Amino acid sequence: MYINVKSDSTKLEEMLKLSGGVRKVPVILEGGKVTIGYGGT
Repeated sequence: MYINVKSDSTKLEEMLKLSGGVRKVPVILEGGKVTIGYGGT
């Protein structure tokens, strides 16, 4: 599922919690595992 965090401040806060405050996209959540950015950091 794709979520536009620019238009949904609640989802932006959720993304920042998952990413540890990192403002880099995409943030991918798969089965509890978080992947940040296209390089998979």
